[in-house]
Amino acid sequence: MLALRLPPDLEARLDALAKRTGRTKSFYAREAIIEHLEDLEDAYIAEERIRTDTGERISLEDIMKKYSDDLKAKP
Repeated sequence: MLALRLPPDLEARLDALAKRTGRTKSFYAREAIIEHLEDLEDAYIAEERIRTDTGERISLEDIMKKYSDDLKAKP
């Protein structure tokens, strides 16, 4: 269960969308969270990696060698 407060203008937009489409506001809130959660998680991972960067790099050539079997098309 999740309860949240939205700014009045956003609440009005969400309410109007729900009425126009016959879906609930919860449906659209859930869809928005699903759509953007992975992006937010990726952003936080990237920020953490920047903070803890050791400077170590792996060349594309080394990656291609390491994962060449995974990159080959499989029938």
